[in-house]
Amino acid sequence: MADVSVVVRYRKAVTYGVHALLAALETAEIEHDLRLGTTPEETAEHITASEADRVLVLWSFYSPDAEDMAAELATVKALSGGRGLHIAGGVHATAEPQQVIDAGWDLAGIGEGESTIIALVRALQDDRPLTTVPGLAIKDEDGVALRTRPAPQLPLDAFPSFVGRNGPIEITRGCRYTCRFCQTPFMFGGQFRHRSVDSVREHVRGMVDRGLRDIRFITPTSLSYGSPGPDPDLGAVEELLAGVKEELPPHGRVFFGSFPSEVRPEHVTPEAMRLLKKYVANDNLIIGAQSGSDKVLAASGRGHDTSPVRDAVRIAVEHGFRPNVDFIFGMPGEDESDQAASLKLAEDLADLGARIHTHTFMPLPGTPWRDAEPAFIPLTTMRELDRLAQRGDAYGHWRKQAEHSARLAETAKAYPRRARRRRTG
Repeated sequence: MADVSVVVRYRKAVTYGVHALLAALETAEIEHDLRLGTTPEETAEHITASEADRVLVLWSFYSPDAEDMAAELATVKALSGGRGLHIAGGVHATAEPQQVIDAGWDLAGIGEGESTIIALVRALQDDRPLTTVPGLAIKDEDGVALRTRPAPQLPLDAFPSFVGRNGPIEITRGCRYTCRFCQTPFMFGGQFRHRSVDSVREHVRGMVDRGLRDIRFITPTSLSYGSPGPDPDLGAVEELLAGVKEELPPHGRVFFGSFPSEVRPEHVTPEAMRLLKKYVANDNLIIGAQSGSDKVLAASGRGHDTSPVRDAVRIAVEHGFRPNVDFIFGMPGEDESDQAASLKLAEDLADLGARIHTHTFMPLPGTPWRDAEPAFIPLTTMRELDRLAQRGDAYGHWRKQAEHSARLAETAKAYPRRARRRRTG
């Protein structure tokens, strides 16, 4: 059996997914040498220093980072003499495996990575063809990314969020709200899969043993926990929060509905807010509005209009929370009147006590709007966003996202969605 060293290009922006992969390897009890590279140079040093027979190098990144990561990959390869098998994973690699292969990675991971990483390391140990590994795209002799059989989507309890490490606990994967701009349903499916309360409590016990007292969660929609459909199951939410509180010491704190999760506006009710006030330490909630135009909301598949957004902010403020409300400007089909409606709603919400988190639409790979043309954002809209920010009522990196949006649009044109896909294995 060959020795395998796993080297990770370890970046703060993607630790959640990396920790899940490493936890899968550890719980499967697969022998491997693990090294974390926090810079390209350190990553290359780990590759060259490894005495293992095979070196597997893990990369994970979001679509806006793909260009920068390709440059890093070239640096790492040059510094390490081309040693190592480099695999890119995550939502961008899942959506754009051909682009990832063309950018220099040897493999692309397709879909959820836990089953794939286990099978891949075992195949390297046993010197078996990588075509036997599920969930990969492999370059053929013509440079075409060939896909192996799909990796399974397992219950969340099948693998932990992390082992011996820390971070938010993933409590839900998948999302039944198929917003046309969002990569989550594409990556994880259009149905909710929830982690059991028992599994969450086990994570919390381990964190407490390591001296931690703050608990946060990863979920696309916090108040959907435990529910298979559109309506919240507040009983399930309370079982989760009460169970976590029982595992924490007296000074422990629970953060729910704040970063890195959010709350849908129609889920913000007086009953839900009273429940949260009973258990959580956060004084803010992340609420997704996305637009002040009912036309744009309908086109984007949000599943609500603007009325629950106003209600959500009012109810949240009445119960002692400061809402942070997400808006996306430049969505496909948006015109000046739609942007004016968004600016008006944003200002009204700010007057009610909300902070506005501004974003620019990005045609993200894998989404229904991957090939859509971003709407033009005129100077007048930009000035209004700047004015809100200067007042302290808005924040965000919308200008940087506008740069990402332009690059992603070019990538979409270079890699047409209808390119033929071939499967191997």
